[in-house]
Formats: sequence, C-alpha cells, structure tokens
Amino acid sequence: MSISFEILTPEITPLYLDAILNGKATIAIDRATLSKIDVCHQYLQNRIHSSDQLLYGINTGFGSLCNVAVEDDKISQLQVNLIRSHACGAGHVVPLEISRLILFLKIRSLSYGHSAVSTDLVIRLIEMLNQDAIPVMYEQGSLGASGDLAPLAHLSLPLIGEGQVRHQGRIIPGADYLQSIGKKAYELKAKEGLALINGTQFSLAYLQASYHLAEKLLNIANTTAAMSMEGFDCRLDPFHPAIHEARPNNGQPDIARQIRQLLKDSHHMSIPQLYVQDPYSFRCIPQVHGATANAFQHIASVIQGERNSVTDNPNVFPDQDFVLSGGNFHAQPLALASDYLAIATAELGSISERRLFLLISGQRGLEAFLTTSPGLQSGFMIAQYTAAAIVSMNKQLATPSCVDSIVSSNGQEDHVSMAANAGVKLWTIVNNVHTVLAIEWMAACQAVEMKQYRISPPLKELFDQYRTYVSFVNEDRSLQPDFQRTKEFFNDLNGFIS
Repeated sequence: MSISFEILTPEITPLYLDAILNGKATIAIDRATLSKIDVCHQYLQNRIHSSDQLLYGINTGFGSLCNVAVEDDKISQLQVNLIRSHACGAGHVVPLEISRLILFLKIRSLSYGHSAVSTDLVIRLIEMLNQDAIPVMYEQGSLGASGDLAPLAHLSLPLIGEGQVRHQGRIIPGADYLQSIGKKAYELKAKEGLALINGTQFSLAYLQASYHLAEKLLNIANTTAAMSMEGFDCRLDPFHPAIHEARPNNGQPDIARQIRQLLKDSHHMSIPQLYVQDPYSFRCIPQVHGATANAFQHIASVIQGERNSVTDNPNVFPDQDFVLSGGNFHAQPLALASDYLAIATAELGSISERRLFLLISGQRGLEAFLTTSPGLQSGFMIAQYTAAAIVSMNKQLATPSCVDSIVSSNGQEDHVSMAANAGVKLWTIVNNVHTVLAIEWMAACQAVEMKQYRISPPLKELFDQYRTYVSFVNEDRSLQPDFQRTKEFFNDLNGFIS
C-alpha cells in the first residue's frame, strides 16, 4: 500500500522512510511550495537577461573554469554538457532503495526555493519517483565536495533522454523510459543542470538509510545480548539501576533498563549464580551499547538538519536580491557523521562476536560449538569464523574517510569531505553487523534450548516465533540459509522491542 505525504513535510518519520526505500511512497507538492520555486526561477531568469554580471555555473564554466564566460545563447547547452561530462561514475550500481532516497532528497532540497530551478523540472522528478522510475547511479565518483557530482549527474541523465532507469523490475535506457510515458527530453534552463548535480543527496541518502537500519540493530543487539545472557548463565547484577545512576551517561541507563525488562521473571536470573563475574562482553553491555546509543543521538541531529537544507551552489535569494556563491555543497558534516556511525555500529558487531565466541567455547555447561556430538559434528564452529571475518572487515572499513582529503579541479577545489566514500563503507558495515547479530542470535537460541532453561516470558515469546523460521541444529547442516532466515525474522519483528 502506498503512503502519501508532502515533499516538505517537517518530519520524515520511520514509516515515511520505509515507504520511500521500498518504493511505496507517493509524493505531493503544494501550491505554496511551487509558487516559491517559481518566484526564485523567474528572478534568476530576469537577472540573467538584465545584467552582464558573471554568475558562477550560470553563465560561466565550472570548477577552475569559473572565470570563463559563456554566451547567453549557450547557457542551456552549458547545463546539458555539465550533466554529460560529469556522469563519470564507476563501481557497483547504487542499491535500488538508496537510489530512491537520493531522488527524494534531491527533490526536497530543490523544493526550498533557493536553487532557481523551474517548477516543470521539480514536477518531472516527482513523477519519476511516484512511478518508481529510478535512475541508475554508481557508488564511486563523488568527493563529497563540490557535492556528489558524478552520481547526481547519473541521476539527471534520464531527464534529457540519456542514462538508464530501473523501472518495473528492468533496467532500460532513459530514452525508452521517456517514450513509454509519452514525454520528450527535458530542456534544461539556466542553472538547472548545476542545481541537479551540485548537492549532498548521495552522501545523505547513504547516511540516512544506514542510520535507519542501525537504529533497529541496536534494539536487536540488546535483545540478542539478553538471550545470550540466558544461555551463558550470566548475572543480572551489572544491570542494577544503582550502578547506572552512579554513571548517568545518557544511553547507558536506558540499555540497562531494557535488558532488565527483557530478562524480567527469568527463572535462571532468580536463583543464586555459580559465577562471581561475567566477561566484559556480557558485563559491560550497557556501557558499550549505551555509547552507541549516545552516538546515534548526535547523528540523528545531523541528518535532520541536512535533509532540511539547500546544498547546491550558488544559492538564490529573490527577496534579498542576492545570488551568492558559497560552500553548502561541502559534505563535511555528513562525512563526520557517517564515520562516527560506522565506528559506533561496528562496535555492536565486535562485542556480539565476543559473546558468540563464549557461547561456543564449551564453558558453563554448554557443549563445545553447541553441538550434541562434538568431534563427529562441528556445530557452530565455522559460524563463528564467519562472524570473526565480518568483524575484522568492519574494523578495516571503519577507518575514517573524512580525514583523507585530496585536491581536485586544478586546485580550485582543494579540500573535500569524502562523505560519499564514508557513506558507502557505512552501508556495508551496518549490513555486516546485521549478519553478525543474526549469528549470535542463532547461537543464543541453540544454547538456551540445549540447557532447557525457563527463560523470561518476553524472550520465550520471541524464541517460539523464531523457531518457526529456523529449527534447532541437531545435526550438522549448512547454516548459511539460516543466517538469511534469521535476518528475515528480525525484519518481520521490526527490530524487536523499541
């Protein structure tokens, strides 16, 4: 079922975001917004025809060619040339769900009325999104300043009848898409090509989509950790409110409270424990998961600000009679946030793998590798290898991108953010953590079933549902399909308990 909302709705709720990512959103635009867009567009057209002033990217070249004047009768061709020349993407095709979000965010940024595009262009883009006709873009090519030029050029190609579009399950030429809907190639007007490609929407979409999943993974990590605690005979003392009142570090008390709720009325937790202390990966769950939760708060504020922003250049202000060339295209805020989220989420996977290792280590009454016949069977031995390999990859990927600037455009663009690289790496990290948590959850459920414990009612309900997806591993089998089914279980429960 499609969900309808206005392009400039103040709050992009998780429901709206899911709809955009899954191609279930229908975007509307009100008359007031269209009027503001048109006023800005008409202002610039009048400014061009009534003045000999050089305006960057409007009647000049680009980058280090900014001082080269372009004749009035070639202004439209300038914009077409810009899109064609900048469509230099490489690498893997951007995932469909993120491509949808890039298109949505580009429309949203143009709709604030400081980019001087026409209403016709904005309506064309909205039609593409509502028809789920999504331009093909590539992961590599953006420096994160001046905006995400290469991928957004690929976003723009279908408007002029070039490039490719994903539509109705197929990849088709942009020209064929236009023919199928009875449209001609759009004729770009002054500044429109620049407004389309000069922005941070590629970097923002990767950050927003990654954060959307990471939020769910934090709840999954807490629930999975609680199930592992049941299987590993852990103590509840480290989650006592008094400990966390003594260190009221935002997320930490919240995580401790959630773990206590998940383990409420657990039979095992109500009887004397044999072990004085648990390893850090269990005992310090509130501190580690809580630090990630704290990071999420900052990242959410960055995302909120950026998706309500105009990030192309120059910016046009009709009310003040300004056309100002600045640096809103610089994606440093997104680069820092993406790197921060990468580190914070990678830690959820790192500590998860340590709990998994302990569950299969043959301690505390559990058989080695959680198999009923150690030696004859290998059980979860290689599942832990897989988790370890993924966690090690994440450590490498979590190296910050934002500190690695490089000079471009003949030295004119001498500091760049690398936000796009940060975002692409981040998306990989977050999806990797999803897999690691799935493996820990599988092992935790195996452990509690082997011990036949009376686990807490909240966890018992989840356990029973899970067993309709993945059965007990009573003899060796390929666990790879179970990883995917476990992630489907996570998705169907929408991140467990919020």
